[in-house]
Amino acid sequence: MSSNLKEQAVSKIRFKDFQDKIVSADEAASWIEDGMTLGMSGFTLFGEPKVFPGALAKRANEHKIKVNVYTGASMGPDADGVLAENKAINLRLPYQGNPSLRKEINSGEAKYIDQHLSHTAEQIRQGVLGEIDFAIIEAAAITEDGQIIPTGSVGNSPIFVEKAKNVIIELNVSAPAAYEGIHDVYIPKDQGENLRDAIPVYDISQRIGSIGIKVDPAKVRGIVLSDRPDIPSPLFEPNEETQKIADNLLAFLEKEVEEGRLTEKLAPLQSGVGSVANAVLSGMAKSKFKDITVASEVLQDGIFDLIDAGVVKFAAATAFSLSAKRVATLAEDLERYKGKVIFRPQEITNHPEVIRRVGVISFNTALEADIYGNINSTHVNGTHMMNGIGGSGDFARNARITIFVTTSTAKGGDISAIVPFVTHVDHANHDVDVIVTEQGYADLRGKAPREIAQIIIDNCVHPKFKEQARDYIKRANEKGGQTPHILSEAFSWHEHYAKHGTMLLSEKKK
Repeated sequence: MSSNLKEQAVSKIRFKDFQDKIVSADEAASWIEDGMTLGMSGFTLFGEPKVFPGALAKRANEHKIKVNVYTGASMGPDADGVLAENKAINLRLPYQGNPSLRKEINSGEAKYIDQHLSHTAEQIRQGVLGEIDFAIIEAAAITEDGQIIPTGSVGNSPIFVEKAKNVIIELNVSAPAAYEGIHDVYIPKDQGENLRDAIPVYDISQRIGSIGIKVDPAKVRGIVLSDRPDIPSPLFEPNEETQKIADNLLAFLEKEVEEGRLTEKLAPLQSGVGSVANAVLSGMAKSKFKDITVASEVLQDGIFDLIDAGVVKFAAATAFSLSAKRVATLAEDLERYKGKVIFRPQEITNHPEVIRRVGVISFNTALEADIYGNINSTHVNGTHMMNGIGGSGDFARNARITIFVTTSTAKGGDISAIVPFVTHVDHANHDVDVIVTEQGYADLRGKAPREIAQIIIDNCVHPKFKEQARDYIKRANEKGGQTPHILSEAFSWHEHYAKHGTMLLSEKKK
């Protein structure tokens, strides 16, 4: 550990009792034993510990130990990646997005529980997920009264700190000082009659908690130092296809205004993680909507584009998920957007009570949708985990309007994203209001299943797959039923792709 790093750290550790707790990452990792459960900060690659996981991976490799790793959401190569590559993970929850960890999960080497992101804190509070042995939390600073100032995410860090037997703080001296003041940490009381108050979020911009995470000083075992920046998210730039999706989404929202169901301020927006959702957000910059608030779980580049365009006036979330371009300007952006951005724990941002109260308009990305509006957002071919459900279920079930967006095809047009039956159901059609592709949008509200199938095929399916979709539903309708299907053919498109390299039943590419 360099003396320069230590000197920088002292000014950020303003709670004097913690200044003699600085230890190396290797020493901190030596405290971890086989079978322990760790609660790590981190959400969509932001706010995760940067050096401790590498030291733990080295220890795990040398001593053949495995641990349970709980986080807010996905972590990057310096955390999930290095731990997975060194076979250090026994159980992981509630969300992930790392290729190395994905491989371990799908091979059965690592166990994975895919959870709604608002549920993890409640299950920890109830004792369902066992005790937390160590909380490992990245910090930008430690205040005079001992509060941990998080960096680019809050996530599940507050509940980890509250319930853990021990706490390791990874102080990132490169974290912008402007992080202090953007967090709003509120922790609900236990569930039960006369125990828990209403979560007092009535105005998205209204502060309800503290600027940092309160911690019992006796639990802080050590402080590890880091100077590594956050990992950018691999977001692609908006393109013609995503602009068409954005245009179709805007057309739907404009119709809602025309019908008098929304005003030009809309309602608080939530956008899921990923390039398509981010590109759609960016595409809204040219819309006529103004003074929009955002009540989401992540803030991606698109949100800042909308703030810059004067479309969004305030945004609340639990974490950043930013491209390399935005990571490079993060320090100055934080100063610029202070007063327009706030971060809360994910059990607050994703809480059904809050989502329902403020009337969120939610849009998330589908891996595939079917002709009745069921959504698969997690499993390739129904078996292999991609990332996880994340917070989409929290919002889909409770939003004022639930929208799923997807391109109509994938793999160069060989895969239709709209199929007769999804191979895995994350969001039942009961929770889905609108589906949008670059072809158009389908408003499913107030329609029966046979009507839904027709409108999705007409408006959202790519032209090259329309004929076979219409043929399927025509023959299914002849068989009858409330939700007609031909069971022997429901997955025939997937089977044809596996054998022939295309879902187009009239073609064979292999």
